[in-house]
Amino acid sequence: MTGSREAGCCRTLTIDADRPEVSVVLSTYNRAEVLPRALGSLLDQDVSPARYEVVIVDNNSGDGTRQVVESFVARAANFRYLFEPRQGLSHARNAGIGAARAPLIAFTDDDVRVSRDWIATIGRLFAEHPEAACVGGKVLPNWSGSWPDWLTRAHWAPLALLDYGDEPFHVNASRRLCLIGANSAYRREVFDWVGMFAPHVQAVGREVATEDHEMLLRLWRAGGQGWYAPGLVVVSDIAAERMERRYHRRWHRRHGHFCAIMRDEELEKTSLGRVLGVPAHLYRRAARDLGGWLAQLLRGNTLRAFTHETGLWFCLGFFKARWRDYFRRS
Repeated sequence: MTGSREAGCCRTLTIDADRPEVSVVLSTYNRAEVLPRALGSLLDQDVSPARYEVVIVDNNSGDGTRQVVESFVARAANFRYLFEPRQGLSHARNAGIGAARAPLIAFTDDDVRVSRDWIATIGRLFAEHPEAACVGGKVLPNWSGSWPDWLTRAHWAPLALLDYGDEPFHVNASRRLCLIGANSAYRREVFDWVGMFAPHVQAVGREVATEDHEMLLRLWRAGGQGWYAPGLVVVSDIAAERMERRYHRRWHRRHGHFCAIMRDEELEKTSLGRVLGVPAHLYRRAARDLGGWLAQLLRGNTLRAFTHETGLWFCLGFFKARWRDYFRRS
């Protein structure tokens, strides 16, 4: 960050003995079966419970989520239960931010297990990087079944996995890589500066959305940056449905839809103008993916064909959203 905002938002971290250093916001929806593993990992940290709190936001669950959370609250004074009736991940996270008491606010998911040094590492990273508005790290898979041949690391995004390698770096307007909510943390001031998580691009239920990416876009536009730390690690359970191609097709279509809504400057850049509200280079991209998909199918290379196919699904989602907006405005 630059200028007065840099000094005001990210240069100092004030420690108050009467409040925790880190607030963890965990949003959950109808995952009472796996939630204890996530909460257990947050309970089993190698720092004093006085240094952090865990705000579990029940996003209108209809299963036994509340009972699970209350069983942890009964034995951990730093755990709190919060009910958010408005369905959607941004609504839940924003409610958690409003309830959080610490200057650092971390996020993780109900199907994720954090490492024992997760809280300590978050505190250390912010102390070492006063220029960083947020930090994030690896989200690695836990899957006991056989790994499909087609599911390479190129297809990790629909699994909500992340691994940018073992070297740390800044993420900013020049290096636009996303830090995802399963393993990220922000300085509280960021939400006063650029706003809260946006409901219009939020995940509802189990569907994909882009609230993490949209938040970072606003941060980058404001001149802020984050820090990717490979030593900040969590492990995510992979649902069986995410190992199927049909899930990946749906994910890429919805991702295209939300990218059309977000209007990322990099994606919007075009020297060819726009056709029906779509940057012309995306039509060229779709044509390349269509040609690549057909060519690889004819060669019998279904693995490479599927990579091109997911590109087509992205373009379909993007085109439909933009065409609808274009004709509505016409």
